[in-house]
Amino acid sequence: EQFTLNFTITNLKFTTDLGTPNSAKFNSTKRIMQYYIDPLFKRSSISSAYVGCKAMRFRSGRKRDHTVIDAVCSYKNNVSLATFDREKVYHELSNMTNSVTKLGHYSLEKTSLHVNG
Repeated sequence: EQFTLNFTITNLKFTTDLGTPNSAKFNSTKRIMQYYIDPLFKRSSISSAYVGCKAMRFRSGRKRDHTVIDAVCSYKNNVSLATFDREKVYHELSNMTNSVTKLGHYSLEKTSLHVNG
C-alpha cells in the first residue's frame, strides 16, 4: 500500500536543478530526505509495516526560497497494522518534528505537513 507525504522546508532554497529529476542536486537531496524521514516512520505506529519513502518531486513553495517535498511512502498491509490511520500518523510525525518545525537541520513550514493529502 502507498500514501503520500508532503511538507515544505523553509531553509532549503528551491533551484531549477533541484526540480530536475536525476540531477546531482535532486539525487543528493532525495538521499538526505530519506535519511531524515525513515527514522521517523521506524519510530511510528506503522513501524512494523513501513517499507520506505521516496522523494518524487521537489518544487517551489509559496515563498520562492522554500522547497516543497512530495514523497510517496509504502507499507505492507498486514495483520499487525489494522488499518492505516493517516490522522494518527500525522500527529506522530508532528510530535517527532517538534510540532512541524524541525526535520534534522531543516526548518519546516508549520502548516505544510500533509499525510495522504
